[in-house]
Amino acid sequence: MFGLADCNNFYCSCERVFHPDLRNKPVVVLSNNDGCVIARSEESKALGIKMGDVFYQVKDVLEKNGVAVFSSNYNLYGDMSRRVMSLLSTYTPKLDIYSIDEAFLDLTGMGDMEFLSSYCKQMVRDITKGTGIPISLGVAPTKTLAKMASKYAKKHKGYEGACFIDTEEKREKALKLFPVEDVWGIGYRHVKKLAYHGIHTAWDLTQRSESWIRKELTITGVRTWKELRGESCVSIDEPPHKKSICTSRSFSGSGLNKLADVEEAVANFAATCSRKLREGHIVCCSVTVFAHTSRFRIDVPQNYIYRTINLVVPTNDMQELVAVAVKTLREDWKEGGFLYKKAGVIVWNTCEDKAIQGNLFDEVNRGKQAALAKAIDAINHKNGHNTIRMAVQGYSRNWHLKNEYISKQYTTNLKDIIVVKAK
Repeated sequence: MFGLADCNNFYCSCERVFHPDLRNKPVVVLSNNDGCVIARSEESKALGIKMGDVFYQVKDVLEKNGVAVFSSNYNLYGDMSRRVMSLLSTYTPKLDIYSIDEAFLDLTGMGDMEFLSSYCKQMVRDITKGTGIPISLGVAPTKTLAKMASKYAKKHKGYEGACFIDTEEKREKALKLFPVEDVWGIGYRHVKKLAYHGIHTAWDLTQRSESWIRKELTITGVRTWKELRGESCVSIDEPPHKKSICTSRSFSGSGLNKLADVEEAVANFAATCSRKLREGHIVCCSVTVFAHTSRFRIDVPQNYIYRTINLVVPTNDMQELVAVAVKTLREDWKEGGFLYKKAGVIVWNTCEDKAIQGNLFDEVNRGKQAALAKAIDAINHKNGHNTIRMAVQGYSRNWHLKNEYISKQYTTNLKDIIVVKAK
């Protein structure tokens, strides 16, 4: 049996943990640069606020209905996710983290259904109490069915947070009530095709033959079809390493027109890519730097910077990657009043850091370079992100995200820790 733990309205729930006065009140979270709505509480959904609504277009509606608005606070959300996953890992010998707010649990051999029922409901209560984040848990013989069950657990309070699809009767009933477009693994491109063939529910899909599914939905559709029929065949194991890492950002307002500002942003993007490479124990062979003006403004000069540098020796060193990225930007920079709306750095063509092909003419002392990087990472881990940084990363906020409604970093910044004062 597999379980799928899904945090309810995760971003909104994270904000509510530290704003208990907002429980049962409408809450929304905005995207980068406060552009559009990316998370809604159930109360906000009831007001008709849709995912992706442009903020300035619905701002009056939000204010009129007293909706609490927050800018994205990814440091807070990431740490709260870590806490939830850490607690979940104590309930199963195998936990597969699927996303920031979802994880699969392997419950095979942990007891009969009577025991699992009480065990899982207690798990939901403990996670909610321990983190303040409400979760829904679906349990079934396959991961696809478990994900379906979690949606029922979230929708119907009678399940007490945990829904089980453990019999053939329950499976058939769940499939007949579940829209095919909501099935995990069925892309939106297939919805119209399936509707044309009279397939509107998950049950309708399971009634087609395997050969028909293979022809219309390829091998991926066959796996989903088998999972819905109770045959476990979907694996979510992570690949050995990421093939590429991209760090980019859209700039607020009209954009940036000074080299110093874009340079500072690119340096920070390269440093972030470097850190992620080291965390994954991988190195990159190629670096791409890009920056472009707004594609939607024809009233201003247009320009596009895009160049790839192939490294002599694969690396994940911050100094090396930042130097390459900044040098590339400087060489391709053009004066002329261009307003750059977005910039970024992509590191790609990666391999494990244990399998690096050296170069006979390499002048860098890789041993000292690695030792310095290890020392910097240790200091930053102990004293806070970017305690030690390269000078070119600067301290300007000209390129930072617009986040007028951001909450404090309650769990990751000592300055933002909640202080309880006695009256």
